[in-house]
Amino acid sequence: MEPITLTTGRLLMRPFVPQDAEAVHAGCQDPDVQRWTVIPSPYSRADAELWTQKLAPAGWQEDTAYNFAVVRRDGGPLLGALGVHRCTAPGTFEVGFWTAKEHRGAGYTTEAVLAAARWAFTALRADRLEWRAEIGNTPSRAVALRAGFRMEGEQRSALLNKGIRRDTWTGSLLPADLGLPGTCPYRPAPGVSGAL
Repeated sequence: MEPITLTTGRLLMRPFVPQDAEAVHAGCQDPDVQRWTVIPSPYSRADAELWTQKLAPAGWQEDTAYNFAVVRRDGGPLLGALGVHRCTAPGTFEVGFWTAKEHRGAGYTTEAVLAAARWAFTALRADRLEWRAEIGNTPSRAVALRAGFRMEGEQRSALLNKGIRRDTWTGSLLPADLGLPGTCPYRPAPGVSGAL
């Protein structure tokens, strides 16, 4: 897929470029980003260059992962990163993100997640967007909840992070949650909110 750019009221979400390596490296020095994400730790300048020059562009070329650098529309530094990745189940994608420490608490990440979700449901024809985070990552969970994800529970040993299997929280967002049509009819189980 050709890389695209998304915009919101405040944000520009664009593909990563080699010139982002310094900002990615700086943002990934935050102990919380290293703790809660699967990036290498320690995170080197070479890791940032590999990401911006090869790995992020390859996801677009292979039509498997769509990674965005998140910046303000009016300019300024990198606020964070957001990726939408294909899952093995048809029509299912997963969203992941990190936010630079100095830009947390302004609602940027929730705004970016909602923009990415709308794009995934329309352009990628997704019927389900999943979110996962290691249990204890309450800031990530707060973003998912503000974006409308429904928490579905916990998965044991669902994440391999730096050689250790970890338990995760999981949630999902469906097109109907944002007032959008899905590609297939959805029939919730009896007793589930929204069931026929």
